[in-house]
Amino acid sequence: MKTRNALVVLHAAALLVAACGAKQQKPDEKVHVEATETAQEAAAPTFEILAFNDLHGHLVGPAGHVEVHGEEVEAGGAAYLAARIAAIRKRDPNTVVVTAGDNIGASPLVSSLFHDEPTIEALDAMKVDASAVGNHEFDEGVDELLRMQNGGCHPQDGCQDGDGFAGASFPYLAANVTNEKTGKTLFPAYVVKNIDGVDVAFIGLTLAGTPSIVAPAGISTLAFHDEIETIDKAVDELHQKGIHAIVVLIHQGGEPGAEQTDVNECPDVEGPIVDIVNGVDDDVDIFVTGHTHQAYICRMDGKLVTSAKSYGRLLTDIDVTLDVASGDIASAKATNLVVDRTSKPSPAVATIVDKYTKLVAPLANKEIGRITKTISAEPDDSGESEMGKLIADIQLWATKAGDAGGAQIALMNPGGVRDSLHYEPRGDENPGVVTYSEAHTVQPFGNSLVTMTLTGAQLHELLEAQWKDDGPTRILQPSAGFTYSWDRNAAVGSRVDPASMELDGKPVDPKANYRVTVNSFLATGGDDFPLLREGTDRVGGLVDLQAFVRYFDEKSPVSPPVDDRIRLKP
Repeated sequence: MKTRNALVVLHAAALLVAACGAKQQKPDEKVHVEATETAQEAAAPTFEILAFNDLHGHLVGPAGHVEVHGEEVEAGGAAYLAARIAAIRKRDPNTVVVTAGDNIGASPLVSSLFHDEPTIEALDAMKVDASAVGNHEFDEGVDELLRMQNGGCHPQDGCQDGDGFAGASFPYLAANVTNEKTGKTLFPAYVVKNIDGVDVAFIGLTLAGTPSIVAPAGISTLAFHDEIETIDKAVDELHQKGIHAIVVLIHQGGEPGAEQTDVNECPDVEGPIVDIVNGVDDDVDIFVTGHTHQAYICRMDGKLVTSAKSYGRLLTDIDVTLDVASGDIASAKATNLVVDRTSKPSPAVATIVDKYTKLVAPLANKEIGRITKTISAEPDDSGESEMGKLIADIQLWATKAGDAGGAQIALMNPGGVRDSLHYEPRGDENPGVVTYSEAHTVQPFGNSLVTMTLTGAQLHELLEAQWKDDGPTRILQPSAGFTYSWDRNAAVGSRVDPASMELDGKPVDPKANYRVTVNSFLATGGDDFPLLREGTDRVGGLVDLQAFVRYFDEKSPVSPPVDDRIRLKP
């Protein structure tokens, strides 16, 4: 935001006239200045930006809530989100709808079974104007993402709903994603919207670290670039076009402090977004962020920074006033609105959701087993979760036999554990019933299991790689029988005591070989564990969800693991 606001200059001129001699000022001159100010204020263009992020194909709405002023409010659902957008757009035709990525990928069965075509159709019905790419947009590789934009039936499965797929009517934006050979961006770096004569640019990009959290094979032809350098490059290009009203849509975010009590607060936000916002050109006025699934409305370095949690539970409403003289944003304020389920849903989006819900119902509602109590995906202080440990146990069970790999240990990446299994029914089923849809929500990626040989020394090196000096912590979830201790006060690279590593109560020998199972995403170095590419004598196995379903069929009722496998030193 610039201080060259025409209203401020005009007001200062009026004060200067008064200071130089009010007695010489003609009566009508003051009236004229005031009238001009009023006219200028009345003429200042305004518009609204409606933003959300990390929808992840949750068309029906998650089995969850949002806490608002201490109260739990059921929220989410694409039809309800669309209705909120339509109501605001009806009130203010100058409305631009944008998203900060991860609208597809890691999706519930109602979307993922159809390769997320239903979600794209729902976004089109919401009349989304532009979306940044997120890391999960690349889950099925660059060719599939291009199909999401351009349309056409899936190359293997075809158009399963029988009526074709037109692709997204909104543009994906990818300012920092380029083809390694040509250097050209995969999608445009930005779009420009003209609001009552003022051009407003929306730059879109994903986190530079996307290659470390996406299967490498699907993005081997792409390069991902630094966020700050990319934004500044786009800003320079926009300045050459005379554009100064600039909004960034970025799939990267922060974490608010524990004292946050409301979705519109911003206490002590930490994370990569802070350095990005502070590091870019000051002509950027607004950041719409995502990736961390958090809610906040912040002011950083004079810039407005927003995030709308995840799964369509919140909608960020940003009121913007433009300055015609400078072509800049004069002011902006934002509120996170809860997308509750009390209003009438959008008929158009509800029709889409109902269509795919009916198509998927026979598979989605199939009972695969039972649980004795809720199995939580929330990690404890040591970093392990009940659900993470259970998945590791299932993957060890599925690959323990000699022909299946002869596994002794299984390790699960925490980012692949997408939800808890709830004992209380979330539909018409009885308490404790687990449906195929619920299992799929927990493990939606369709990775296959890979068993490999690592030495004890490599296992130790792998565990040390869970912490980075300049990246997120990712605690691998171990299967039963494998235990170790770590010290949060020790230096990165020296947090795991090798002597604490045990398998079935016996010390792990640095020189001995061990058979270790991981999913195919991790096996190719995903989540920034490149050491797993060095594993030898690889044996492929079931798809992770198949193993999950078979385990529940044989072992139900299933209880949450209660043993401590990762021990935190006091």
